[in-house]
Amino acid sequence: MRTDYHVHMAETGQLSTEYLKEYVQKAKQEGIGDLGISEHAYFFQETRPILSNPWVENRRTLDFSEYQALFDEAEKENLNVKMGIEMDYMPGKEKEMETFIKEQPFDYVIGSIHWIDEWGIDLAIYREEYEKRDIYEVYEQYFDRVVTLAESGLFDFVGHIDVIKVFGYEPEDKEFLQRQYERAAKALAKTGTLIEISTAGLRKPTGKIYPEPDFLKTCKEYGVGITLCSDAHKPEHLGYRYDEAVEFAKSIGYDEVHTFTKRKKEAHPLT
Repeated sequence: MRTDYHVHMAETGQLSTEYLKEYVQKAKQEGIGDLGISEHAYFFQETRPILSNPWVENRRTLDFSEYQALFDEAEKENLNVKMGIEMDYMPGKEKEMETFIKEQPFDYVIGSIHWIDEWGIDLAIYREEYEKRDIYEVYEQYFDRVVTLAESGLFDFVGHIDVIKVFGYEPEDKEFLQRQYERAAKALAKTGTLIEISTAGLRKPTGKIYPEPDFLKTCKEYGVGITLCSDAHKPEHLGYRYDEAVEFAKSIGYDEVHTFTKRKKEAHPLT
């Protein structure tokens, strides 16, 4: 089976079943058997206690009821899509995140790290910040958050788990990187948190799949499961270069992928 649970619609302003049908049709074309929409949580007024800064507030335009209405209508029209959310993991806001997550009938919840304090690490407007910082300290800070994200047990899987490499800034010390991978994989395994193999990096300056091969290998050794995602922000992104993702997963030793329904995961053969 092929999955895509990391799909966004709200940035286009089209939370409608007509637009959703474009994603559903593209999923069929790409052989994706399980499709989920996981909008960025910062779009919703209800998440202000979790994350608030000028960049986010400029984009906070929705009430969650509008999102729920999309899935209610999709069910009426027999559109088989899962309801997810992509949460910005913010250290110290675990209780607030838990409250929001439990209040909604999600099929799955993605935890992603986009911010180190007030720095949007994958935003082009903040790219030059990498030139001002020690890359080893940046990676330590980032992976500190990966570990506590996993330890929280709030999330079903982690989005683009090494997105910190998005602009091509990476430590040269492989032993240092392996230590980060080891502590992340250990925390993920302890709580049963999965990761996504994301082809989004192939569309970004890094030009590489998330995660790095050594990172995925470490996750496999610790028994961390996977799902496949494209981080699609428009229909044509759906299933982007999935054959490469499947072959990548198989080359590491993975032979199954996971789906989610009502926060319950199920393994399927990876094909």
